[in-house]
Amino acid sequence: MPLEIVPADVSDLRQVLADHARYWGERDLRALHQPVLLREFGATCMVARAEDGIRGYLFGFVTPEQTGYVHLIATRDDSRGTGLGRRLYRHFTGIARSQGAVRLKAITSVTNKGSIAFHRTLGFDARVVEDYDGPGRPMVVFTRTL
Repeated sequence: MPLEIVPADVSDLRQVLADHARYWGERDLRALHQPVLLREFGATCMVARAEDGIRGYLFGFVTPEQTGYVHLIATRDDSRGTGLGRRLYRHFTGIARSQGAVRLKAITSVTNKGSIAFHRTLGFDARVVEDYDGPGRPMVVFTRTL
């Protein structure tokens, strides 16, 4: 079975959480993996499935302000560097556009150099916003016009 990008469901979320370390390493981001994202924004949440399981995923949604917001994107440790992250973003972008999005947005921590480099290669502008995630918690905010 080749790799296919398909809508995610709650059972996929359970699998992603069971394999959390393969996607996120030492960082514990399980609290960001909310079932409500899949239940309410299922069309914009996707997994890249292969014969050996979920290779990557992207959970996002389109805001009322026409922004395609990427909440989480991750590739499994054995799929990094294969272009899968780019494929997930392309798939999401197409769906977000069909729902009226005119821009994309994502955020990451100021220390996440890999994410910053990845988003810049995709053409995103990146800027640090002080207190974005609460007092004393700056984040890098990525934006790109569609």
